Amino acid sequence: MNKQHLAVMAFHSARVYAGEVAMRARIDGQWQPTTYREMGDSIRRIARALLAQGVQPGDRVGIFAENRPEWSLVDFAVLAVGGVTVPIYATNTRPQAAYIVDETAVAIIFTGGQANYDKARAIAAGPTPIRCIVAFDDDTAIDGAASCHFSGFLKSGADAADAEIDARLAAADSGDLATIIYTSGTTGEPKGVMLTHANLFHQFKALDGQFHVGPADRSLCVLPLSHVYERAWSFFVFKSGAQNYYLANPKEIIATMGEVRPTVMVSVPRLYEKIYAAAMYGLSQGSGLKEKLFHWSVGVGSRYQYALKERGSAGALLSLQHKVADRLVLRKVRAVVGGPKNFFSAGGAPLAQAIEEFFFAAGLLVCEGYGLTETSPMVTCNTPTTFRFGTVGKPIPDCEVKIATNGEVLVKSPSLTQGYYRKPEATAEAFRDGWFHTGDVGEFDADGFLRITDRIKDLIITSGGKNVAPQKIETVYAQDHLIEQFITIGDRRKYISALIVPNYEALEAHAQSHGIAYRTRAELVKTPAAHALYQARVDELSQELAPYEQVKAFTLLPAPFAQETGELTPSLKIKRRAVVEKYAAEIEAMYP
Repeated sequence: MNKQHLAVMAFHSARVYAGEVAMRARIDGQWQPTTYREMGDSIRRIARALLAQGVQPGDRVGIFAENRPEWSLVDFAVLAVGGVTVPIYATNTRPQAAYIVDETAVAIIFTGGQANYDKARAIAAGPTPIRCIVAFDDDTAIDGAASCHFSGFLKSGADAADAEIDARLAAADSGDLATIIYTSGTTGEPKGVMLTHANLFHQFKALDGQFHVGPADRSLCVLPLSHVYERAWSFFVFKSGAQNYYLANPKEIIATMGEVRPTVMVSVPRLYEKIYAAAMYGLSQGSGLKEKLFHWSVGVGSRYQYALKERGSAGALLSLQHKVADRLVLRKVRAVVGGPKNFFSAGGAPLAQAIEEFFFAAGLLVCEGYGLTETSPMVTCNTPTTFRFGTVGKPIPDCEVKIATNGEVLVKSPSLTQGYYRKPEATAEAFRDGWFHTGDVGEFDADGFLRITDRIKDLIITSGGKNVAPQKIETVYAQDHLIEQFITIGDRRKYISALIVPNYEALEAHAQSHGIAYRTRAELVKTPAAHALYQARVDELSQELAPYEQVKAFTLLPAPFAQETGELTPSLKIKRRAVVEKYAAEIEAMYP
């Protein structure tokens, strides 16, 4: 395989790993397999149907669906005929999806469930160029001549010739546009990031030498494939001949990990935070002896793992202690995530060092990295052989990173986007003096490991002149079992405050066990008992922070931040401006 092209790569894997399992999806309670040979055949069938629909090189094809094998199969097929894949988050509202469809002039759009189809149908009724809506599920109720089910769509390509697919692949180039992925739009309208096949192949170069993946490995595809992190990783899974398990509902992740027992996977920090918080909460409800055994076991596990990393062996006494600690505690932690792992990967937001150390002690290495949609995504990463907790690792091969005078992280890399689709001014603003300006604030340590401290636009300057990084504060409080969402307030204010979305299940369980009367969540969060409970948690966690970073006031909210109500982006990042505007009265009340 010489050509750096994702569809060529997929067909190469279909030949090399023909009899191995490429994909699994849960159907009627069973994980049904698709082999690499079957994957290659399916890609060709879909590609023939795309040809029958008149898709030309450069045409944009949308995928508006949850994770499923068909998502990846359509993606590869679009690329095989020279098209450009435009992913749309399955959770996007109709206006959000319409913005992407209209700007990229999507010709064909594939949809997941009924709700996605209905949104696409409404969009197609407007001034859009959509020629065909393809519903993946046969039980989706479709309407109009421009709609069809996936099964019928496949039949439409029966007379198309493979020779045309092969001709387009032969003419393809690594510099061809592969995809337009829209940013989350935390501070404005989303921007379409243009990535080529060569951009994404550069990521494989970074992974190949450090992360060993093969046919024996299982990856759980849980982040949305519309997110560059999961999509680029899934490409690497297929390049490596491993198995990709598709999880449509991320809320089922913990139960599914125990069932699938993935050996490798990527995720955002919230997964690791929740597991850690649950462990800490369970510990707080146990006896003093249980707590001592837990901390002893984690301490032994940490010393054992560092001994293996630094010296290659742990010695007889430590090894014996580790066997005991593993039997008492550590194996139970691994069982929660489905057993041993070659490695985890984390990205998209900061992960507390204490959580990284906890998983490492249990024999679960979390390799945190840093990147953006614009960088395909990886800029830096920790690896199984070179890692430092509390950092996002070192720059990947051929990637230059420097820190500007204002602390901003600047990047040059073969993985860098070609620019923002139809937004030359935004492109010019992001690329200055030959460097991509990430908008993130960071610093290198003496050994070349990068730390990301915050977003430039998010930095808080208190009325006392203190510069405060909200991400640092939020990472500390995210460790707590009672906290689901947390946003730091304080720009041009006397002190730091916070809006807290409780873990309602945990709070309600506490209320029930302590006889706290309430009828609604809105009533519960206003009770003195609930406030006292969270005050105690805030006071304890604040000890990890400098005095000027500590939360002096907070408000418990009766409803979570959500995409539907405008406080979250499709990638579940908090829109700070929207939250501050919505809860202006609550914020003012914290500054009497």
